[in-house]
Amino acid sequence: MRFKKALATAGFVAAAALLLSGCNSGTPGAPEGGGEGSGGDTGASEAWEVATDVQLEGSPTFDKMQKDGKVVIGVKEDQPGLGYLDNVTQERSGFDIDIARWIAASLGFDEDKIEYKAIASANREQAIMNGDVDYYVGTYSINDKRKEDIDFAGPYFITGQGLLVKAGGTDYQSLEELEGKTVCSATGSTPISNIKENFPKIKTQEFDIYSTCVENLISGQVDAVTTDQAILIGYAAQDPDNLMVTTGPLLTEEKYGVGLTKGDDALRAHINDLFTNGGDTWQAIFDKNLGTSGITVEQPKVDAY
Repeated sequence: MRFKKALATAGFVAAAALLLSGCNSGTPGAPEGGGEGSGGDTGASEAWEVATDVQLEGSPTFDKMQKDGKVVIGVKEDQPGLGYLDNVTQERSGFDIDIARWIAASLGFDEDKIEYKAIASANREQAIMNGDVDYYVGTYSINDKRKEDIDFAGPYFITGQGLLVKAGGTDYQSLEELEGKTVCSATGSTPISNIKENFPKIKTQEFDIYSTCVENLISGQVDAVTTDQAILIGYAAQDPDNLMVTTGPLLTEEKYGVGLTKGDDALRAHINDLFTNGGDTWQAIFDKNLGTSGITVEQPKVDAY
């Protein structure tokens, strides 16, 4: 999707309103805790129970999980607050990781029966189609092109292009306000390309990974970082003393879904039912992983296409 010179259209304003609306009060947060090995933080599992005697008729993916005695989940591991692997402790953490664990538990698989595979963005559809992973959870935007090859459950999160700035800095409400400033994003990314094309008065800086952009923001070398707001929320939650997400309208809409094998309607319906009926658990997962960012979010409605 492309940035617009004007403020967000009505549809995008609606998405922004959704993303920035208040959370339900009194929702219990998932407790903190730690686990050993690649499983990482298992304290979040107290927000749900591992199901027993699960039956899922007509799901070849579930049949494969049962035969293998484990579930293989495709994830990201370089996004703080979303999908992150600590290289020292080998613990995994983040909103997406806990969503993936919650789904696994609903299918009867505890943490010790989960195998995680880090799959690059460009290889996600092929990994699902090849059966390399049973499902994928990792800032995976639902779109028509991808739905030609795979299916999606969800969405479980709605986001869009946003801005990350230094805490206490300018709360930019539009890209026009950044004219003469320097904005950073990943090399070759859609956000930086659109800024170059549509906002020539904004200076740009590119690095291979977003964390380098964030380091340059903290040191004052750039004025803002742009990408999906969900990713930015993760950085802000990790370092709220130095970083904040601006409250301006989102400039695109991205719906994150769980990537599944094409045609596995039984598994898709199972996950959609889990999301539809698990609002308290979803909120607990968000509060635990991203709540300290200062941004509040409502769970989106499932799209049963």
